[in-house]
Amino acid sequence: GHCLLTLTGHQRSVRSAVFSPDAAKVLTAADDGTAKVWSAETGHCLLTLTGHQDFVSSAVFSPDAAKVLTAADDGTGKVWSAETGHEGLVCGDGLLPPDAHRLAS
Repeated sequence: GHCLLTLTGHQRSVRSAVFSPDAAKVLTAADDGTAKVWSAETGHCLLTLTGHQDFVSSAVFSPDAAKVLTAADDGTGKVWSAETGHEGLVCGDGLLPPDAHRLAS
């Protein structure tokens, strides 16, 4: 294989990268304290999610790709709109299960 896109924009090391369930977007989490949502087709940054006080260690899309969950080394987890970047629930580190009705922290 060969490189199709290079996602440029984080100021420090990237800790994780995942595709959205429909593979239209890529979500990255980085040591610069941000998570970013990218177009998987163009490589353009669609959203930058800021608000954690330490490295963002992981980030995932909800099963319907409507939300992004981030976890940081500051011990917090955040839930964001994957469309607007608006921050919602703030809690401990956690992930949504496949039914998306509960959050474990």
